[in-house]
Amino acid sequence: MLAGYQEDLAYIHDVGFGAFSSESTPGLLEILHQKGINKGLVVDLGCGSGIWAKALTQASYDVLGIDISDAFIDLARKKAPRANFQKASFLRVTLPKCDAVTSIGECLNYQFDQHSLGEIQELFAHIYESLKPGGVFIFDIAELGYVSGMNPQKTYCQGEDWAILLEKEEDQKTHQLTRKMTIFRKLGNLYRRSEELHCVQLYKGSEILQELQRVGFQVRVIHGYRVIHGYGEFRFTQTQVGFIATKE
Repeated sequence: MLAGYQEDLAYIHDVGFGAFSSESTPGLLEILHQKGINKGLVVDLGCGSGIWAKALTQASYDVLGIDISDAFIDLARKKAPRANFQKASFLRVTLPKCDAVTSIGECLNYQFDQHSLGEIQELFAHIYESLKPGGVFIFDIAELGYVSGMNPQKTYCQGEDWAILLEKEEDQKTHQLTRKMTIFRKLGNLYRRSEELHCVQLYKGSEILQELQRVGFQVRVIHGYRVIHGYGEFRFTQTQVGFIATKE
């Protein structure tokens, strides 16, 4: 199995699962404006297909998008030609001085580069140093208890020219979620089949909050299913938590 959003899954994620990014856009822009960040450089870690990056450039921000997937970077460059993009791990990239950093859609949970909570803390410190005074770091994570009911859980979804068979399993000891995907994408009159395996480390919101505060951030925690505002109209599930971390 391949790991890391190859061509077909990147395409399907863009056309079939882009609602998180697109419907979050008004709320995210509102947060930036509330912080007095109406222009400047926004670094988007795990930029995916560039939906949020495109919205930022349309709102007159400068954008640097980072993603570990070549396929996502290719899509993002077409979708948001005024943004800059770099193929890299968000843990290894050198961040420039910037006004805001975002990471939307549980990106920090993904284990494409096999990282630990200690490395997440190092990332937070790196982001804190890169932000200008008054800068903000906006992101969300997946918490424990992601798989409800049967474990493993098998589901199926499809679109006009694609289909995915998905098996999710949450390890209660390691707190790691495994997603096994069998992917079908229509090309001409035939369907191309591929498979991907994604490992996602689940965290407690409280431990992420503690790590953010340890490096100096002032933090507001967003539980989207209880708060009307935050990421706009798209609500988090009960296992998603958002953070607005400000460098005072």
